[in-house]
Amino acid sequence: MNFKEFTQELEEVAAWLKKEYQSIRTGIASPAVLDGVNIDAYGSKTPLNQVASISIEGAKSLLVGPYDKSLVKHIEKAIIDQNLGVSVVGTDTGVRISFPDLTADRREMLGKLAKQKFEDARVSTRQVRDTLWNSIQEQEKEGEIAEDDKFRQKQEMEDKMKTFTAELEKILKNKQEEITS
Repeated sequence: MNFKEFTQELEEVAAWLKKEYQSIRTGIASPAVLDGVNIDAYGSKTPLNQVASISIEGAKSLLVGPYDKSLVKHIEKAIIDQNLGVSVVGTDTGVRISFPDLTADRREMLGKLAKQKFEDARVSTRQVRDTLWNSIQEQEKEGEIAEDDKFRQKQEMEDKMKTFTAELEKILKNKQEEITS
């Protein structure tokens, strides 16, 4: 059995979890927080990163520099409308975004959100595992593999799942440390 596709699907789950965690705002400035912001520019909704450069100005602030200075007000409005929990100040050259310190309640809520995303990722990995296990059982029923091979492949699949689950737990632990620090 080729576990390449199985491993690839698990890696996609890990990538999804990392992307979800990037959008969880902690007290540290991160351009990833602005990934979901779209600007009303040139008659259509355009992703922020296509109309402006985003740079980290300090530990708790970002600077958004639009390529077209006439878009400053549109960018400011779009970021405010996203309700990201940041303060937004428009200047004549761009938009400065400041990240306030997190309160204890906010940290607790973000921790719960991180755990929920982790559980969603675990559900996805179980679905991937179940699909592979069904495929292995089907191959055995059709006589393509022997019963011993079925159990050997099951053991290999379970070993990969243990390793991958440990990787997901490490990602969660890193995010929780980021939230609490």
